[in-house]
Amino acid sequence: MSNEPKNPLLLDHEYDGIQEFDNNLPRWWVWLFYITIIFAAVYLVYYHVAKVGDLQAAEYDKELKAGNAIKAAAMGNFESTIPTLKPATDAVVLENGRQIYAKFCGPCHRADGGGLVGPNLTDDYWIHGSSYADTVKVIWDGVPAKGMITWKTVLKPDEIQSVASYIYTLRGAKLATPGKPPENQAPAKPAGPSAFE
Repeated sequence: MSNEPKNPLLLDHEYDGIQEFDNNLPRWWVWLFYITIIFAAVYLVYYHVAKVGDLQAAEYDKELKAGNAIKAAAMGNFESTIPTLKPATDAVVLENGRQIYAKFCGPCHRADGGGLVGPNLTDDYWIHGSSYADTVKVIWDGVPAKGMITWKTVLKPDEIQSVASYIYTLRGAKLATPGKPPENQAPAKPAGPSAFE
């Protein structure tokens, strides 16, 4: 240590010739620190002592119930309109339906609709009804007894309508390789999309 007069801002300790200044913290930092302490005390009293506000788990449960109620209402509204639905003819909707079909339906019904595990979608032999509304209902509710899942928990109503509209265009299609054999009796109406309206 040197014999020079001590600077009042320097602290007594030093390390490798480095001394630390005794600087006060900035006032804004000190006030911010006090505000966080006050906030923590108010938060503790409000949420944990007085239990006025909901904790995160309770708030999540409330929002989940509200969301489920909205979802149930929307699903109920869609289900009530199924009997009156008509297939879409818009090219964009049909292309969207084709993509959904390729991703979710093709593995069981074959890419061209000829049927693998699931039934053939190109013939006139429909197990669960041959109308467009029947197709939407089967996709919506699934056929768990036959291994088809309920798609209403995976796809949105407009996606279900898109894929149902695309499936509607597969009826009567000529396949390059034979499709799965018929699984039910043919409908009384003549073949072709107009027969299923």
